Parts: sequence; C-alpha cells; structure tokens
Amino acid sequence: MSEVVYDSGAVLGRHLQRIKHAPAILIMTQTMPIVFLLFFGYVFGSALAMPGSDYRAFLVPGMIVATAANGIMTGMFTAAQDSHRGVMDRFRTLPMSRSAVPLGQAVADLLTTAVGLVPLMLVGLAMGWRIEGGAPQALGAFGLLLLFRFTATWIGILLGLASQSEEAAGQLGGATFMLPLLSNAYIPTDGLPGWLRTAAEWNPISAVATAVRDLFGNTPVPTDAAWPVTHPVAGSVLWCAVLLAVCVPLAVRRYTRGGR
Repeated sequence: MSEVVYDSGAVLGRHLQRIKHAPAILIMTQTMPIVFLLFFGYVFGSALAMPGSDYRAFLVPGMIVATAANGIMTGMFTAAQDSHRGVMDRFRTLPMSRSAVPLGQAVADLLTTAVGLVPLMLVGLAMGWRIEGGAPQALGAFGLLLLFRFTATWIGILLGLASQSEEAAGQLGGATFMLPLLSNAYIPTDGLPGWLRTAAEWNPISAVATAVRDLFGNTPVPTDAAWPVTHPVAGSVLWCAVLLAVCVPLAVRRYTRGGR
C-alpha cells in the first residue's frame, strides 16, 4: 500500500508540474465553464418559463456538475497523449506499482478541479446564486462533486488508454460535450418527450446535479422522476461506485498490457 501511495505521489507531482509549464490549458478549461455559465444564465434564462434569477439558481449547480463531468474529456486526452507519445511505456519499465500511474493522474486532476471550481462559484454568486442549505449539506455537495469528477476522470483514462490515437481521443472527448445536454444540468426534464426524459433522468449527471441542488438548498427534489433523480444522493453515490468498480480495474489492466 505504501508503494502505491509513494509511486502515485511521484506521478501526481509530474502532472502538477506539467500543468505549471502549460498554464494555457488550465486557463482554457477553467474559462470555458464561466463563459457557458454567463451565456446560459443571461441568454437561455430569458427564454425559459423560470424567472431569470430562479433559472440561475437552478443553472449554477448544474454547470458545476457539467464541469465535473468534463473529467471524461481531460482524462481521456491526457491518458491518450501519454500513451501514444511513449511516456507510459517508460513508466512500465520502472519498478513501480501498476495502479500508480492512472491513480496519480486522477488525483492530480481532482486537485486542479477543486481549485478551478472556486472562480466558477464566485461568478455564480455574482449572478445571484446562493448556498441556501447548511454548512454540513454544502460540504456534502462539494464531496459529491469531487467524487463525481474522480469517477469521470477514471472513465476518461480508460477511454484514453483504449484509443487508437491522440486525434481519435480528441474527437471522442469533444463528443462528451453532449452528455450534460442530455441531462437536467441546464434545463428541467419535465418538459421533454417521454423517451428523452427517461434517458436524461437515467444519465448519471442528472442524479448528481439534482443532489447538488438539494444539498445547496436551491431546488427541491422532484417526486415524479426516475429513481436516481428522486433519490439523488443515493443515486449519485451508487452511480459513482458502479462506474469506479468497472473502470478502475479495466484502466489499470489496460495500462499494464500497454498496446496489446
């Protein structure tokens, strides 16, 4: 266990140094959610039945969750880049734990996300969003957000290691932008057609967004939706547990086997 921690710490340090020497990537990934938040909040908000302030209170937690879901894209691109540029081949020649390399990447992404959520939330506060719940509930919301980001990053790592090229990973990563659109991150699902509403409510992003809104005290939990949305905290934790149980061993196995 100590070997895994030590080796993961070394890989974590490498990824943090990588961000330090390429700040433009970090700035871009942190700026885009703010741009989308302003766009959706002030442009789409005027076109919805919700009053503008109510929609922004609904939107900000959803946008934070959508940002956490972007871990799929960043995890995929980073893993594919290291894999296809030979970095992971060099790691495999070293006497280190096989799980340390993907784990170190996932933890590095988690730390940068925790810092990156601060400006997004500050902009949300400036737009009128408020944390209406108590401190324990708010801390629970933050914990759930980070758990979901950690899960999303492992999904991305698995897909990045399985990709055929950096270009393919980039294209597939861009397609993940659609996932929050097929959820309740930006709009309520009760006005969607039946089949689309069902798909959106079984999207893990919908459960997490509903849970975060509830824990922040922004909107009540719906009572006429799919089970993960009507039981959002339990549904979110269950989704994360299942996805981690599937993706972590598969990603470690894929890393160990290399290109085979």
